[in-house]
Amino acid sequence: MGIPLTAGQLSRLRARLDEAAKELGFDQVGVAGVEVREDEANLERWLAERRHGGMEYMARHGSRRSRPNELLPGTLSVISVRMAASAPDARPATEVLADGSKAYVARYALGRDYHKVLRARLAALAERLESEIGPFGYRAFVDSAPVMEKPLARNAGLGWIGKHTNLINERAGSLFMLGELFTDLPLAPDARAKDRCGSCSACMPACPTGAITAPYQLDARRCISYLTIEHHGPIPEALRPAIGNRIFGCDDCQLVCPWNKFAKVAAEPDFRVRHRLDAPDLVELFGWSEAQYLEKTEGSALRRLGFRRWLRNVAVALGNAPASGRAAAALRSRSDDPDPVVREHVAWALSRQLASGGPG
Repeated sequence: MGIPLTAGQLSRLRARLDEAAKELGFDQVGVAGVEVREDEANLERWLAERRHGGMEYMARHGSRRSRPNELLPGTLSVISVRMAASAPDARPATEVLADGSKAYVARYALGRDYHKVLRARLAALAERLESEIGPFGYRAFVDSAPVMEKPLARNAGLGWIGKHTNLINERAGSLFMLGELFTDLPLAPDARAKDRCGSCSACMPACPTGAITAPYQLDARRCISYLTIEHHGPIPEALRPAIGNRIFGCDDCQLVCPWNKFAKVAAEPDFRVRHRLDAPDLVELFGWSEAQYLEKTEGSALRRLGFRRWLRNVAVALGNAPASGRAAAALRSRSDDPDPVVREHVAWALSRQLASGGPG
């Protein structure tokens, strides 16, 4: 049960929530109830069609993902927040994507890991609310547990789920990250955001691998973000050419979205570019030792790959890069890598380089 609060206390608490969220650097905060049964049915169909690929944890958690009070008993309301995470000092995305000798990293992953930043701010937000009303039950999540964050954010009024399945806000586009506080506070929910995609479907043909199979439907098995981040084994050979120079994530469906003319870059200094990874040279990245990789990805979302998947991804990008002696030599230097997945991707990439006219 939530703690007993009068109508006046709840009103003051809601006002304080808005103030505290702004003070802590969140771009918006909203409140949702715990009901997402319509989205639960959609999730069950998606899982039954095996569109989650190797993300078996999506099915393993069962109904806890769509029923917040099963994940955290006693949950009455969910406080949802968003924060822009695109590096403010990054080279333009389209410019980097057009240069096949450079590596492309999703713009949200160029600075400090957003999980760490948002989770710390959510904890601080809860502490500020406790200073107003005393202790209450809560738990913070930032893509760290079975939580349907986009439906909850939509229900909290933060935006609608677009045809590319990302959340879109009419004043901020879609280039932001989400976090949640599950609470036992009896807060009134905000108005659910309305879908404003209309007849636009620009995101669908923009997907390099055709992962957006229909409006509001994504097949993760074809999604470059899944293939380069979540997927642990060999990347399907038929999809490798379309990956281009993307070594961590993909922003293409968002880059063409008309609503992103309103997108904001991050105000948070922690999201500024680290180690010039906004447009790094592919050959240089492939030459990193594991120690260099660990050093340069410390505190970054890039660390979650591990060195072997990092090499796998960079090898694919080198296979798609313009033919050059540097690229071919870099690939040959790892042709006997101890990891069989890395070796196979290196062999594929080297064959592509040679077929494109690189030195034999």
